[in-house]
Amino acid sequence: MAKIIVYSKENCPYCVWAKQLLDSKKASYTEIRVDLDADKLAEMIQLSGRRTVPQIFIDDQAIGGFDDLSALATSGQLDKLLS
Repeated sequence: MAKIIVYSKENCPYCVWAKQLLDSKKASYTEIRVDLDADKLAEMIQLSGRRTVPQIFIDDQAIGGFDDLSALATSGQLDKLLS
């Protein structure tokens, strides 16, 4: 089973959509709220090189945001990463 981390913020529609997509795949993930922890925000920026949320990591590989996750799902690559 893949290790999935989703860095997110409250009131972020893209974060909600990313989590819904992962839920639809029955994928379990750890959500880290960067709006509640400045250290986690700094960690996310260091790991991803991006300041926007969500930032999604599958098995320590930076996937990107919701658009990137959705593109992987559409192409069928997400299922391979999750298996």
